[in-house]
Amino acid sequence: MTIRVKNISKSFGQTKALDQVSLEFGEQKIYGLLGNNGAGKSTLLNIITSRYIADSGEVTLDGESMFDNDNAIGRVYMLGEKDYYPENMKVNEALKWGSRFYPNFDLELAYELAERFDLPLKKKILSLSTGYKTIFKFVMAFSTNADFLLLDEPVLGLDAQHRDMFYKLLIERYSENPCTIVVSTHLIAEVASIIEHCVIIKNGQIIKDAPCEELLQFGYSISGTANQLDEYLQGKEVLSVESLGGLKTAYVGGVAPQAGELPAGLEVGKLNLQDYFIQLMNSGNIKGGSK
Repeated sequence: MTIRVKNISKSFGQTKALDQVSLEFGEQKIYGLLGNNGAGKSTLLNIITSRYIADSGEVTLDGESMFDNDNAIGRVYMLGEKDYYPENMKVNEALKWGSRFYPNFDLELAYELAERFDLPLKKKILSLSTGYKTIFKFVMAFSTNADFLLLDEPVLGLDAQHRDMFYKLLIERYSENPCTIVVSTHLIAEVASIIEHCVIIKNGQIIKDAPCEELLQFGYSISGTANQLDEYLQGKEVLSVESLGGLKTAYVGGVAPQAGELPAGLEVGKLNLQDYFIQLMNSGNIKGGSK
């Protein structure tokens, strides 16, 4: 099972939200769709689920167009920002309706998750706080047992405790019911240990699309005194430098040197995903990974 996005473009007035975007979401993998606010993440997910219509390009699921295709759309669940429920619908009513739209919907699981997260079943959905609206949305998402879960900023409005509970639930459900999960977020540090494959979008274009481990092989951090580090960095691809007193840390593009190759006093470290993302946004020239 594969969702293929081919040459998708979308503009809103004079603003080009997506520009010739092509990518694939394959079977049973956790993807990170990473980008700053306004990069085009939500627009892309809305086009995949036919909530928006692309100006050009196509989206297919196993070779079938997803546009206006109820069978294909029924295999994909999107947790998005907007609420599409009737004004007076209560949480428990929405959970019961879930089984009518998603054939594998697990109502028993939905009630179990609602209890775990203290979701008030008798309240109207539109009257829930921002945090509880988010909880309701991911209770619905994980209960559908859909083949593809598209989670757009899934921890919006949650406190630290509930964010931690959400990520543990994601891993739990993925282990029990493997599917394709796309986590669209700008909170890179929180998802770094969960996602397997990174799709990084900037200004409506995909700039990196590769396994996370592969991306992080093409950069490293190095620390030491200012004089030592300045000398070492000559001729290197320096992405950025941070200074604190007489000490400096630099982020460098390329494969990290071995310990024996470094001058005494310098320490090399790996880029974590957040460091990589920040340096990529700042410089745009980190190598590695397919576009």
